[in-house]
Amino acid sequence: MKTLTHVNERGEDPRMVDVSGKTVTERTAHAQARVLFPTDVAKTLSDAGFMTKKGAVLTVAQIAGVMGVKATSQLIPLCHPLSLNGCRVEITMEGDEAVIDCRVSCQGKTGVEMEALTGASVAALTIYDMCKALSHDMVIRDVRLMGKAGGKRDFQRIEA
Repeated sequence: MKTLTHVNERGEDPRMVDVSGKTVTERTAHAQARVLFPTDVAKTLSDAGFMTKKGAVLTVAQIAGVMGVKATSQLIPLCHPLSLNGCRVEITMEGDEAVIDCRVSCQGKTGVEMEALTGASVAALTIYDMCKALSHDMVIRDVRLMGKAGGKRDFQRIEA
């Protein structure tokens, strides 16, 4: 039976998990978020080369995503601070939607899923912030773990 690791058996006493007995392994995670634009906003952005008065939307969002990855343990109370080996944030357009893929790696005793999810989320929020002058009808959606490797079990989302 699966149990929560950040609380005791009664669901109380929140704590950071003790990973001192775990083995250091290569850990990777891939998370994704999507930002859906109204069609007219997507066209305006595309026609402008994704430049707004605030700057280069996709480039700034990539940098923000990396910064989010690095700040995860400061934002999520029970996350361990990690020494990261790498982080890559890629943003592509699929029709009226920005697709953000954040991949993170480290050698450690705990995984980097939260870092990847935070990076994808912060990049999506940055896109929203940089484009909100055009519309507040953007939708951030489908923030999810796509895959992870290392640790007790690997995971790979199978797209239907």
